[in-house]
Amino acid sequence: MLEKKVGQYAFVVGIIIAVVLGLAIPALTTATHWLISLLIVLGIIVGFLNITGKETKEFLMVGVTLVLLSYAGGAGTAFSGIMYVGIYLQGIFQGILAFIIPAVVIVGLKDIWRIAKGA
Repeated sequence: MLEKKVGQYAFVVGIIIAVVLGLAIPALTTATHWLISLLIVLGIIVGFLNITGKETKEFLMVGVTLVLLSYAGGAGTAFSGIMYVGIYLQGIFQGILAFIIPAVVIVGLKDIWRIAKGA
């Protein structure tokens, strides 16, 4: 029960940090690397603690979709040319990527391990 709560809080905090980081990227310089590292750690925590067996397939499908759309929409150069808001959208998508990718990798590895054990 406590593990589930920690995972839920890590998820909420991770999304909040991703959005705030995206909005604050023009003002931040050295703190950006620490915050991205924190997002990666929170993603790992979410992957280990928050996703259970019956949620795995749905999480992986949504997670992969979110990763693809975030990369196509903001982590690349799609928004860099948009005046005023482009840099913020790009930063938000980069933060989401830093948070979601570790969680998707961990959940995917756990699911592969579960399938291999059952075979």
